Amino acid sequence: MLNRILAIIFGIITLSSSATASETLAAWKADPSRIFSTSDVDLGEMVWVARPLIVFADSPLDPTFRQQMALLKEGLDIILERDVMVVVDTNPELKTALRKNLRPKGFVWVLIGKDGNVKLRKPFAWGMRELSRVIDKMPMRQQEIKKP
Repeated sequence: MLNRILAIIFGIITLSSSATASETLAAWKADPSRIFSTSDVDLGEMVWVARPLIVFADSPLDPTFRQQMALLKEGLDIILERDVMVVVDTNPELKTALRKNLRPKGFVWVLIGKDGNVKLRKPFAWGMRELSRVIDKMPMRQQEIKKP
């Protein structure tokens, strides 16, 4: 069971190598299912383009992190439809800019809206159905739904 979960996690985590923000944005546009490292993402480049979902943990082996990543994989269609960019940080020793700004304690995920502001923060795994409901209530998402 543990090996299966780890295979899922590492199968879906394709961390980009050190890249500039514009390269990260281009990579995300080319493959919106790709998962990025916090060290490769500049949230300023994502404003009005994507909804970053940043998943923090103290280790990739954290059970809640593994559960959240499995839920993300199950809800991939929801993520793609709502312009969600998945970003992970499982190494607190790296002290990335996002970790410094968002100050996670253990496992936590943070949803950033397209306007660049924090919209939701949870210290436990959450299903994509619940997340989609929150996103669908956002004014920007309401505009996206209304567009033909």
